[in-house]
Amino acid sequence: MTAVRSESPELSASPAPLRFPPGFVWGAATAAYQVEGAAAEDGRTPSIWDTFSHTPGRVLNGDTGDIAADHYHRYRDDVALMADLNLGAYRFSVSWSRVQPTGRGPAIQRGLDFYRRLVDELLERGITPVTTLYHWDLPQDLEDVGGWTVRDTPERFAEYAGIVAQALGDRVPYWTTLNEPWCSAFLGYGSGVHAPGRTDPESALKAAHHLNLAHGRAIGVLRSVLPASAQTSITLNLHQVRALTQSPADLDAARRIDAVGNRVFLGPILGDGYPADLIADTGHLVDWEALVRPGDLEEISRPIDLLGINYYTPTLVSDGRESADLPRNDGHGASDYSPWPGSEHVAFHLSPGETTAMRWAVDATGLYDLLMRVHREHPQLPMMVTENGAAFDDYISPEGTVNDPRRIAYLRGHLAAVHRALSDGADVRGYFLWSLMDNFEWSYGYSKRFGAVYVDFGTQRRIPKRSARWYAGVARDNVLPDGPEEDGTS
Repeated sequence: MTAVRSESPELSASPAPLRFPPGFVWGAATAAYQVEGAAAEDGRTPSIWDTFSHTPGRVLNGDTGDIAADHYHRYRDDVALMADLNLGAYRFSVSWSRVQPTGRGPAIQRGLDFYRRLVDELLERGITPVTTLYHWDLPQDLEDVGGWTVRDTPERFAEYAGIVAQALGDRVPYWTTLNEPWCSAFLGYGSGVHAPGRTDPESALKAAHHLNLAHGRAIGVLRSVLPASAQTSITLNLHQVRALTQSPADLDAARRIDAVGNRVFLGPILGDGYPADLIADTGHLVDWEALVRPGDLEEISRPIDLLGINYYTPTLVSDGRESADLPRNDGHGASDYSPWPGSEHVAFHLSPGETTAMRWAVDATGLYDLLMRVHREHPQLPMMVTENGAAFDDYISPEGTVNDPRRIAYLRGHLAAVHRALSDGADVRGYFLWSLMDNFEWSYGYSKRFGAVYVDFGTQRRIPKRSARWYAGVARDNVLPDGPEEDGTS
């Protein structure tokens, strides 16, 4: 937690090129439901996001992921495009209900075969596959019997992890259990703006614990199946929480959000248990003593090889009972219900300066501060930036190109932040741009474009944006150039 103004100086491009360490991983990321499509093909059954997106009023314009970017059918062309953009790695997620339609029992081999083909194609092109087992798409059958609010779901997840690891473990060197469990728990079961759309703080806290438990149990299974060289991780969307003022009330608001936004996962996963202040803040909402059973924390804290960090924008908060009437935006969509149990009185504010199409402040100091926080608190733990990027109002020019200089400026600033963290001792092993291509952006449907590659969803035509060519140059040279004009073309 810091005050509104970070102690870090303004991060902008250095006057000289910034070279990254040898072996630094340059990649891009996607998620299954956001890009695959083929929602009912080859045995796949509905996930909670299929159900949610098909429920009127849940997703902007009634959009669904039924077709998305049609990556399921176009993956070979997409992998060729990745190679053209000099990507060293591709972070993709596996659709649980494509592999194990009811969330239990034997796998559907046709579903696993898609991921086998994808991995083989990546390897043939010299691109390292990075697998995420869960990016929010719980099989609907499991949600129907309680979802992440019940202890059986971690058992089912561990079984699923073993199935995927057995199928791909000989070819995939990086394994992530969960992507952003904060969103799964608190947006899915707290504010209801994400699937499954529940709005109960007790359920959100139960989901958070069971997601932690699922991670720990999956790590145990992965370690029993994968080669010793495989790298295991979890990806967290850590919040760089800043207090609006230095008043005791605002600082306490920042402490509360840090607890339920960050330490609810960092604590148990990295061996420190659940923070006492989180339990005090939320003890009136859930019985922690009954929720956390003997042995749970030992399972959750099984060692990982890497910590994935997703970052987009800082989080600026105050005590809502004290703050002046300022523009407010918690960055997680409109809802009458809070995704911050025990902190419902906290107010969220727009940080000053430029914003993206998501109305998120552009502030690379937040990424630097997060990386340095993890480095200070866990200096032996390597990190990767597993998502970072920005949505802007991209369009195709009359010449058929997509020029996005604001995205290039965003990426340059954030890559400079990563480089500075490296220079200051943080062990950062790689960077994954979010996203490889425009896709189904959850409750925003197809209205927000994060991709380095423009997708015309009517024709599925792919057009690399100017930022894609710029990023290709960075990946090729392992250097952040001193100006925005360089691209990856020869």
